[in-house]
Amino acid sequence: MTASTPGRLQLDGHCLIVLERTLLAAAPDEGCALLMGQRQSSRLFLQAIWPCRNTWQPAEERPQRFRLDPREQLLAQRWGRSRGLLVIGAAHSHPSSEAVPSATDRHLCVGPTLMLIRSGLHQGLPALRAWWIPEIEGGDEPPAAPTELPIDLLPDAPRSERLGE
Repeated sequence: MTASTPGRLQLDGHCLIVLERTLLAAAPDEGCALLMGQRQSSRLFLQAIWPCRNTWQPAEERPQRFRLDPREQLLAQRWGRSRGLLVIGAAHSHPSSEAVPSATDRHLCVGPTLMLIRSGLHQGLPALRAWWIPEIEGGDEPPAAPTELPIDLLPDAPRSERLGE
């Protein structure tokens, strides 16, 4: 089953702060995190950030590459299920390039999924951008290009439990 491309990503200020701190803390390496939330109609709601450690090997390549530990992914899925949340995607930083999926990002990503990228560049470009990575259809056709999603910052909602504090 192919998931249709969502129209928007929505998150609150708390998630944005946790995401920014998680990704920037890994500098000069690429930081990474799993994104927990829900899909409702044509919108994705980001509700929690699951910080992850970059396990890319060799370690010298971590300023340009990241790898999520599969064990962390399983733990995040279990945690999310117990709270009615799904892993809706992953985030990572590009310390020295734009917040656009690289050829390597697209090649290593299994869609359909959300990819958030935080750029370390300060050239008037958006620092955080959201991308929908479609499912690879197979065959001889090249994979469809990622679709950039608008990001809506929502007012913070009260929560009984917050991840990342």
